[in-house]
Amino acid sequence: MKKTVRDVEVRGKRVLTRCDFNVPMEDGKITNDTRIRAALPTIKYLMENGAKVILMSHLGRPKGEPDHKYSLEPVARRLAELLEHKVVFAQSDVVVDDEVRDAVGVMAEGDVMLLENTRFREEETHNAPNFTQELASLGDLFVNDAFGTAHRAHCSTAGVADFMPAVSGFLIEKEIKFLGEAVEDPARPFVAIMGGAKVSDKILLVEQMMKKVDTVIIGGGMAYTFYKAMGLEIGKSILDEDGIELAASLMKQAEEKGVQLLLPLDTVCADEFSNDAKTCVVDRDAIPADMMGMDIGPKSVEAFGKVIREAGTVVWNGPMGVFEMDNFAAGTKQVAQAVADCQGVTVIGGGDSAAAVEKFGFADQMTHISTGGGASLEFLEGKKLPGVEVLEDK
Repeated sequence: MKKTVRDVEVRGKRVLTRCDFNVPMEDGKITNDTRIRAALPTIKYLMENGAKVILMSHLGRPKGEPDHKYSLEPVARRLAELLEHKVVFAQSDVVVDDEVRDAVGVMAEGDVMLLENTRFREEETHNAPNFTQELASLGDLFVNDAFGTAHRAHCSTAGVADFMPAVSGFLIEKEIKFLGEAVEDPARPFVAIMGGAKVSDKILLVEQMMKKVDTVIIGGGMAYTFYKAMGLEIGKSILDEDGIELAASLMKQAEEKGVQLLLPLDTVCADEFSNDAKTCVVDRDAIPADMMGMDIGPKSVEAFGKVIREAGTVVWNGPMGVFEMDNFAAGTKQVAQAVADCQGVTVIGGGDSAAAVEKFGFADQMTHISTGGGASLEFLEGKKLPGVEVLEDK
């Protein structure tokens, strides 16, 4: 177990806190503030317990130089509204300068400051010592609460822990609890739902899950690579050429381990990659040569739903089809409904799966929705996350 903010004295300390404020923006306006809200419990705890709270985050990909399109100033404004408390925005194109240091120096207990986008500095993503030391000079204690970037060894996610005590915030604590328990001590039956386009992207995750689960459900674009490995024709459907042998190997592993591996029984096909395309629903062995699979069909929904609803634990990573297009969203939506209906522990592994349950209005019916797409994937694969590894153990 990692230490959290509860395990250390924060009163009077300058607490350098890494959040994930990488929010979607359009024309300088935040279009979804979920990640900001996710950081509030930790920030409020630090404020209420007398810390001087210095927040840092990245936003977008400014390519290691100042680009005001990616400034965190709108985040500071939104955060102040949510906290109902002043948030000082330390605007500096170099993130840390004398003015920023002076502003930190006059902070009182309970004050909150947000630094400018850490990726305005090229050194950030290289975990370069000079920028790490500049950031570290501002704090007495490091709190990492940015699970979404915990798989990156950057100055602001891992490097600063070399210079001061480091503990987790409540968000990382929650992520480790739910993702860890789901994998290490799951209630049975344990069902993993895997979607997305490429088998090669998910091979490690599927192999890791195969050691622990009772059932693996495969949907999304990678199902067609499994079909190909079975000798079925897939028309113009997406195919991960490098994944054909991997898919065959995974089916063999499932058989050897006694794991039930479920593939879609039918598919919604389209004559082009468009919401306005001509469509049909066919069994998986009858995909027309001039069409492509875009979603799972009703037989698949029924078969998957039965297994999901009876599960003790569900981990879901990846959509069942091109859910961004309304005409190919039904499979993902109905699987989300089945997960919502499940009385067991339901964990959504970030990324597109999280976006889907939000879109379809099931978010509040899930046990836990991970805030980290890539980070949750690597955690579930059993990899060590640099931003978690640097935190002190209890």
